[in-house]
Amino acid sequence: MIVRVFPRGTNMTPRDDYAFVGDPPMMRPEAEEVHISTVFTWDKLEAERLKLAWGQYYQSVKIGGPAYDSTCGDFIPGRYIRDGVVFTSRGCNNQCPWCLVWKREGKFSELPITEGNIIQDNNLLQCSHSHRDRVFAMLRGQKRIEFSGGLDKHLITGVIAEELRGLRIYQVFLACDTKESIKELRKAIKTLGLPRDKIRCYVLLKYKSGETLSDATERMTEVWKAGAMPFAQLYQPEARLIDYPKEWARFARAWSRPAIMRSIMKGDSDER
Repeated sequence: MIVRVFPRGTNMTPRDDYAFVGDPPMMRPEAEEVHISTVFTWDKLEAERLKLAWGQYYQSVKIGGPAYDSTCGDFIPGRYIRDGVVFTSRGCNNQCPWCLVWKREGKFSELPITEGNIIQDNNLLQCSHSHRDRVFAMLRGQKRIEFSGGLDKHLITGVIAEELRGLRIYQVFLACDTKESIKELRKAIKTLGLPRDKIRCYVLLKYKSGETLSDATERMTEVWKAGAMPFAQLYQPEARLIDYPKEWARFARAWSRPAIMRSIMKGDSDER
């Protein structure tokens, strides 16, 4: 067995008896190895500390994960990400300057398909038609389906929309990372034909250093009016963690919570 240790917990962290966040507890399971899985580069110092802490009790302690540019290899459900979340592909052929996927995972490649209701692929729609057909066939047996890795708005077609309508969708994520991409977002949302509460949209904030709260509010409002529920994300570079001022942290928190957004946009004439 392998004990998996995470420097910080998220809603994607595994929840079994061999998964831990932080320091070793008093009662520890028997295991052959300890793997410290590190997603964010700013957690690397904590990961090194945890290696020493867990090394007091286990002979083999290894560090890896996206922060260390570890080779992805085949996806093993439930090992480094909680049950239900699956990857059916890796990488991305786009080279968005703010994204690390193409740098860390390289060119797009397909993986064996495993059962799950949350698709975390970085760009599922770049896969071949045959692979995508197999993914959707697997999903027809799932409930509360999420495409949380995001669907590329440029690749959404009527055929894709029709396939999605045959699934029990909980939510689909798109992205609108620049002011200029709102037009393509509107087109994708119209093609999907889903209600706002099923379409979330990642909106990258502060990638451009001169962006103001007023600018950000305008972008969020445009995404809302396009028919999606915004999901604000403050830009974090690879090398360090930016500690944003409280007003930006509050703004991002408000524009990632549906109830607060509905209150902000109450009375909007475009509400569906």
